[in-house]
Amino acid sequence: LCQLPGWSMRPDGSIVIATGNDDALGLYTCTPYNSYGTTGQSRPTRVLLKDPPTFTVRPKEEYFQEVGRELVIPCSARGDPTPTITWLKVGSKGKSSAQVDGNSSLILRPLIKEQHGLWECTATNQVASISTITSVYVLGTSPHDVTNVSVLPLVRAVNISWEPGFDGGYFQRFSVWYTPLVKHPPRAHHDWVSLSVPVGAQHLVVENLQPDTSYQFSVLAQNKLGSGPFSQIVTSVLRGFPVTTVPPEPPAMTVRIFLSPPQALTANETVRGVLLCWEPPAQLSVALSGYALELRQDKGGWEVLEHSIPSTKTQVLVPGLIKDAFYEFRLVAFAGSYVSDPSNTVNVSTAGMEVYPSRTQLPELLPQPVLAGVIGGICFLSMAVIFSTMAACIMNRRRAARIQKRRQDSPLVFSP
Repeated sequence: LCQLPGWSMRPDGSIVIATGNDDALGLYTCTPYNSYGTTGQSRPTRVLLKDPPTFTVRPKEEYFQEVGRELVIPCSARGDPTPTITWLKVGSKGKSSAQVDGNSSLILRPLIKEQHGLWECTATNQVASISTITSVYVLGTSPHDVTNVSVLPLVRAVNISWEPGFDGGYFQRFSVWYTPLVKHPPRAHHDWVSLSVPVGAQHLVVENLQPDTSYQFSVLAQNKLGSGPFSQIVTSVLRGFPVTTVPPEPPAMTVRIFLSPPQALTANETVRGVLLCWEPPAQLSVALSGYALELRQDKGGWEVLEHSIPSTKTQVLVPGLIKDAFYEFRLVAFAGSYVSDPSNTVNVSTAGMEVYPSRTQLPELLPQPVLAGVIGGICFLSMAVIFSTMAACIMNRRRAARIQKRRQDSPLVFSP
């Protein structure tokens, strides 16, 4: 064995071949012996070289498809002997509803929400097993559940954070639900309280909770198609007030934030679209950052149409509305990380209205050259009308004078 590089023998008599090649092919026998001799050779065994699986076609990293449609994901491999291809949804419990065609491609027909996630293609033969993973995104569904919910207890408050799930292809919002574990005698069930989460946030501080009390928390995601499942319920015990023998320091001044919603939201139809006008919040204790405009169509879910309206604006032009539809608009105000409650809702029906350009824009004054041209044109038309009227009056007077003169100059005729 010392003459063959990479070959060695273990203490138990096994032969180790580090690199398999043509030198390893053939028949092998094993002969045990000791100081008394041997009982003979073992039965011969044949060594054959086989190829491990290698992928010839790998699936793409990501696939996006609408729910209810068909999705085909290819995956093939070669080897000696020919490998077997299997598909499995990562993290699924039990067998998945996967179908495989004759080319070892994964067939998802029809595509359902539960098939969203990671899928693993595995090629296996007697030599080795290899695998590759792809991500499937199912569009047009309600949101998926929120994960990794974390609750940090504070004094009479908690800071709850989470990781959003897939939004189903639409804008999603979150709400935090909580309830105390203490049952009040008159009530035989939990009273869950929900709090809306500001747009784009993935955490929320829940305040004014009872100290030394256990609470349950859950997070819910929603989009225009509906609500996703509640997240896993997390239980947390709030901190009590710290006990100390040192005289407490005077309480710090608590700055209370006041931010009332925008007022008097109205909608007016113009030749360029629907003009929304409003008045700033009546009460605010911090500088106003801006506004966000929300809408929903035909009683659907609320969506953010414009999220960066400057705080100096009190009107916005909304073109691009679909004809013969019913819209609802509302406005919220921003002040730093604080968000006001929504304003009053205004309704707009586009029945019989024209379709406007599909870009929301703030109304601005016309450029001065254009404005001067418009005013000049109006003045020119007004002067033309005045001169035309005066000319008509002068011509009528002259005509009347000529007729009168003819009557006066007519000769007298006497009959015999």
